[in-house]
Amino acid sequence: MKLLRYLFICILPVCITAQNIVIVDSLNNEPIPFATISFGNGLGNFADDDGMFTFSAKKYADIDSLYISAMGYTEKAIAIDPVPEKVRLRPEVSQLSEVVVSAPKEGKFKTRKRKATTHSDIFACWLPTVESEVAVLFKRTDGKPTQIARLLLPINAETQYKSKGKGAFPTLFRIQFYENKGGLPGMQIGYEEVVFSIPAEADKVFDLNVAEKSIFIPENGLFASLQVLGYTNKAGRLAQTKKYREVKTPRGVQKISTSFRPLLPFTKETPTQKTYVRRIFFNNKKWQVFDKTYNKNSKLIQTGHRNYNMGAIFKVYEN
Repeated sequence: MKLLRYLFICILPVCITAQNIVIVDSLNNEPIPFATISFGNGLGNFADDDGMFTFSAKKYADIDSLYISAMGYTEKAIAIDPVPEKVRLRPEVSQLSEVVVSAPKEGKFKTRKRKATTHSDIFACWLPTVESEVAVLFKRTDGKPTQIARLLLPINAETQYKSKGKGAFPTLFRIQFYENKGGLPGMQIGYEEVVFSIPAEADKVFDLNVAEKSIFIPENGLFASLQVLGYTNKAGRLAQTKKYREVKTPRGVQKISTSFRPLLPFTKETPTQKTYVRRIFFNNKKWQVFDKTYNKNSKLIQTGHRNYNMGAIFKVYEN
C-alpha cells in the first residue's frame, strides 16, 4: 500500500504539468499532422503525425500562449490556462497559391538532371534546427512543362568523424513548395507536403522520390524548401523531445536551439545561385537571402559557403 501511494505521488506532478493537445480540422475533426506551434517568443515546436503536441508546464514555464498554424488553415492563438485538450483550425483554402498543373501529364518526356553538390567538411555545414527552413529555386527546363520526379538532397551524416552507436534514430524532414515572387519565396503552393525520414547512417546525397506527388514547376519557377521536424522514436514517429537547451549567459539563462543530424553541406559552387533561409518562429517568418545581409558573422558566409545546392531529376514533356 505504501508503495502504491509513493508511485501515485511521483506520477501526479507529471499528470498535472504535462498534457496532450490534439490539433484537428474544425470541419471533419480529423487530426492535422505536423502542425506548427509557435510559443510567441521566437521559439516553437511541431505536432506529431497524429496532430498531437505534449505541453509541459515545467518545460515551458514562461509560455502563456500558443500560436498554431498549418498549410491551408487559419492560424489560431490559444491561452494555455487552462490547457485545452483539442484545438480546431478552420480551413482557409484561399491562403494557398493555385497549383498550375495538378494532374499527371501523359505523352513523351525526357529525363534531365540538376546535380546536387555535397562534401564532408562538417565545418562548412548548416546546422538544422527546429526553427530553420532552407529554400532553393527550381526553373522549367527549356521553358517546357517540367515535373520534379526526384529531389537530390545533400547531407552530411558525420560518418567520418563520429560513430552514431546505439540509440541513433532517423531524422524527420519536411519538403514544402512556394511560389517565386520576384526572386523570393512567396506564398505556399498547394502541393501536398512531403514528410520523410533520413536514416542516421545516410550520407552524401539522399534521393527522395516525389514522382507520385505530380509536382510541376510554374512558368516563373518555384522554391522547394527543406525543414527539420525532429528525431523519430523507435516506432518511426516524431519524438516529442526537447528542442532547446538552456545556457547560462551574462544576460541570464538563454534557450538555444538544438541542432539535428544529418547536417546540410553548404557550397562555394554555383556563386550566381541564391539560397534563402528563414526562422519560422521569428521575424514574422521573413525569408532572407543567405549572405552578409542575413548574418555577417556567419562562418559559412565568411568562407563563401553560401548555397545549399539541392538537385533534382526532372521529367521534361514535349507538350
